[in-house]
Parts: sequence; C-alpha cells; structure tokens
Amino acid sequence: MSGPRLSRRGHRQLYLNVKVEIWRGLARRSHTTPGSEVVREMDEPAPPVMETSGHMHIGEVAARTELSLRTIRHYDEVGLVRPSARSLGGFRLYTEADVARLMVIRRMKPLGFTLEEMGELLSITDRLDETTPPTPQPATEPATEPAERPAPASEPAERPALSPAERAHLAVRLARFEEAARDRCAALRTQLARAEEFATDLRHRAEQLSTDPT
Repeated sequence: MSGPRLSRRGHRQLYLNVKVEIWRGLARRSHTTPGSEVVREMDEPAPPVMETSGHMHIGEVAARTELSLRTIRHYDEVGLVRPSARSLGGFRLYTEADVARLMVIRRMKPLGFTLEEMGELLSITDRLDETTPPTPQPATEPATEPAERPAPASEPAERPALSPAERAHLAVRLARFEEAARDRCAALRTQLARAEEFATDLRHRAEQLSTDPT
C-alpha cells in the first residue's frame, strides 16, 4: 500500500531538508585549511532562502569591510555577527545591517577590545537602532490614486521605545565605551609618536653612513 502522495511544495521541502542534513554531515567531516581559497559553507546552515538584491555573499562583505574571509567566518562561529540567511546552496548571505555590525567590530579591533566587549557594544547599538525611526522616503505615487489599493505588506513588530530608565542605562554603558576608546586612541598616538621618532633616528644614522667622510 503506497503512502500519501506529496505535493510539489512537499517535494521541494523534503529536498531542502535532505540538503540540510547533507551539509551538516559534511561539516562534521571537513575543515578549511588556513589560506585556502575554497570556502566551506557547511557549518550549521540557517534555513535556506531565495537570494535577493539585498543579500551579499561573504566575498563581497570581505571586500567592503577589509576583513578576511576567515575572520568573518570566525565572528559567525562565535556568535558575534551571524549572517542573516543562507542561500539554497548553503552559502552565507549578509545584509547592510550585518555589514554595519562588522564595521563596528573592525573599528574596535585595533583598540584591543575583546570579543566579549565587542558583543556588549553591539547589543547597545542594536537596541538603539531598533528604536531609531526610519528615514521618511519621498512620495513616488501620483496625487490621484485609485479608490482601492492593495493592503501593505506586514512589517516585523518593533520593540517598544526606550524607557527613561533604559535610556539612562544605555547612556552609561555607551559613555564607558567612549571613554575607553578615547584613552586607547591617546595611547596609540603616543606609541605612534615614539615609533616615528625611532624611524627618524634610523634615517639619520643611515644618512651618516652614506655621507662621504672626505
């Protein structure tokens, strides 16, 4: 006795489920050699989605952020910046919001902030971004509109606005990061000045050696 026949949509979902299990199996048996150009995108993939113009592959993100592929993958693996989606082929897909979060990390990295501190600051900026009103877009429709218009697409629910207590708490945490960044920038400028003095001294010594003693 044959079982119930699957619809076309059911066959599609079954196919995707099988692919996910294959990806996970490959992830447990394979690894990426440092420096290799082969990108392994098989570790615990997110649910596959159809790619859109708003998605970027990891190579484009690396070019825009000037971070290596290995570094971006590491931030995904430790849960710092995860890609918003995966393609049907299992590749990481990033959005502009993901790139903005990676840029925050790139700016913190030279100042010696730890991964835990980076995650804390991202939680602050994420909360602030959630409550920032979107920039109004100019009207593109004519003044006269049809009597009936299609209902707008549903938007994801927004978190409530900042309460005075939460605003004060975020302000204190953000001020702590601002002070730390200023102090570390000052320390880097001092180190740079000393390094430039050292380079200048070496240049003078090299010029003395190259000068004809006669």
